[in-house]
Amino acid sequence: MEWSLGYLAIGAIVGFFAGLLGIGGGAVMVPLLVFIFDAQGLPREHVLHLAVGTAMSTILFTSLSSIRAHSLRGALRWDIPLALTPGILIGGLAGSLFAGAISTFALAVGFCVIIYVAGINILLDRQPRPGRELPGPFGLTIAGVIFGGVSSLVALGGAFMTVPFMLFCNVPMRAAVGVAAVIGFPIALAGSVGYLYAGWNQPRLPEWSFGYVYLPAMLGIVIASVLLAPVGAAAAHKWPVKWLKRIFGVMLLVFASRMVWTLR
Repeated sequence: MEWSLGYLAIGAIVGFFAGLLGIGGGAVMVPLLVFIFDAQGLPREHVLHLAVGTAMSTILFTSLSSIRAHSLRGALRWDIPLALTPGILIGGLAGSLFAGAISTFALAVGFCVIIYVAGINILLDRQPRPGRELPGPFGLTIAGVIFGGVSSLVALGGAFMTVPFMLFCNVPMRAAVGVAAVIGFPIALAGSVGYLYAGWNQPRLPEWSFGYVYLPAMLGIVIASVLLAPVGAAAAHKWPVKWLKRIFGVMLLVFASRMVWTLR
C-alpha cells in the first residue's frame, strides 16, 4: 500500500505540472522511481531502466489529458506540433540508435549550458525581437530532430527545449505550453516502444513488468496524473503569464543544476 501511495503522489505532481507548463515529468519521475524501486527491492541492475521506461509510458497518458484540457480552452496551435513531429520521430529514433556512440558527459554538459541560458533569459524577461517568427516547415523539422534526439539521449520530455524555443520565436506562453503538451506524446511513444523492446527478454525482471515498463507504478502514476493535468491546465489559463514564465525559468535552472550535480 505504501508503494501505491508513493506512485499516486508522483502522479499528482507530474500531472499538475504537465497541465501547467507542458512538462512531461521525466526529470522528476526518474529519480523518484529509482528511489522507490530500490527501496522495494527490485533487481538493482534493472532499476534505472525500469524507472525511465515506466516514466516514458506514463507521459503518454499525461500528455493526452493535458492536450484535451488545453484544447477545450482553445489554446492549441496544431500547425506547430504537426510540423515538429516528423523531425521528433526521426531524432528520437536516431538518438536511441546512436546513444552508445556519443559521450553522455559531453552531451549533458552542453545541454545544461543551453538550459541555464534559456532559464536566465526567461527569468530576466528578455524579449525577442518583435519581428522574429517561427521558421518554415524545413526549419521546424530540423528543430524537431534536435528536440527528439536530445530527449531520447537524456530521457526528457520536450518542454525543456520547446517552450524556450517558442518564446524566442514570439509564440505566446500559453500557446507554447500547449505545443509542449502535444509533442510530449510522440516523444513518449518512441521512448516507450524502445524500452518495451529493449527489456522484453531481459532476465530477472520483476513480476508485472512488460519490458522495462513496471505496470503497478505506471497505473498509480497515470491515475493521479490524468486527474491532475486538467487542474494544472486550468491554472495555466488563470495565473498571470509572468508567474508561468518565472515558474518555468526556475524549473529550468533547478533541472540543469540537478544534472550538473549528478555529473560532478
